Amino acid sequence: MISFESDYIAGAHPRILQKLAETNSEPLSGYGTDPYCKRACEKIRKACGAPDADIYFLTGGTQTNVVVISSMLRSYEGVLAAESGHISVHEAGALEYSGHKVLTLPAHRGKINPEELKSYLEKFYQDENHEHMVFPGMVYLSHPTEYGTLYRKKELEDIREICRTYHIPLYLDGARLGYGLMSRESDMTLEDIARICDVFYIGGTKTGALCAEAVVFPHGNAPGHFLTIMKQHGALLAKGRLLGIQFDALFTDNLYFEISRHVIEMAELLKKQLREKGCVFYLESPTNQQFIILENSRLKKLKEQVSVSFWEQADDTHTVVRLVTGWSTTEEDIETLGEIL
Repeated sequence: MISFESDYIAGAHPRILQKLAETNSEPLSGYGTDPYCKRACEKIRKACGAPDADIYFLTGGTQTNVVVISSMLRSYEGVLAAESGHISVHEAGALEYSGHKVLTLPAHRGKINPEELKSYLEKFYQDENHEHMVFPGMVYLSHPTEYGTLYRKKELEDIREICRTYHIPLYLDGARLGYGLMSRESDMTLEDIARICDVFYIGGTKTGALCAEAVVFPHGNAPGHFLTIMKQHGALLAKGRLLGIQFDALFTDNLYFEISRHVIEMAELLKKQLREKGCVFYLESPTNQQFIILENSRLKKLKEQVSVSFWEQADDTHTVVRLVTGWSTTEEDIETLGEIL
């Protein structure tokens, strides 16, 4: 079997494992107060061009989204997101469980439209009964989106200006941020993300780490007692070193970007292979998630040798499936896929 099921099918990049092994016997203080966590924070601040950034390490995307969003919303506020957004669909209602509603907007290839966001906010405050409603208290975006698509810098800046007008923060889910930045179609840098957003996270789990996400409040704007809020949510790891060491490795010698570039190169080869084999694309993503439409009997046969992800039913006889490249994907894997197809 070969797998294109996700970008976290393999453990950790060898350089991360090596660093974890080298530091394994060192006695270090807990809860992110060790030298490796501090050094990783400094490296991330430098990469973001944000010397005053507050940075915290958590273990997974859903946990990160819930902690960040719930810490920044008032009790009567919800978060605006695309109807296809991760918090809207694939997080099992985790945010709603925290007491905050997800307010959905139409999704256009996974993205929200700035004009539709503006219209939603205008109509909310024009409603004379809005005091009896869930207030929109934050905007949530994924970059790349759940469909592997990207926001242009201008789109992100337009959304940021709308957020400022209504005094609500802009939060960017960066689970696959590296792949967005390294995409051939990207017009943004990590410094742009830090400049535009009020808070975002740099995904490690899907970019070569075992389990690690770095939350960045780029303007030194973390909510008060954020560490305590993490503890309340069971998100404060006693052995915080495990997260800091991974990000220290990821941001040494550009490993994070090196991994991301390799993954994008493999995705481009994958697209070429799928195209040559006559596969019909549901949409062509500029990042590492590719979506094709397969006839159900062909999909059943493919699954005997290849792991892929179900995405949605296209019709009664066809299914949309997702194929994803990751740090461990090789050219040989893609050649084997071509032979199977």
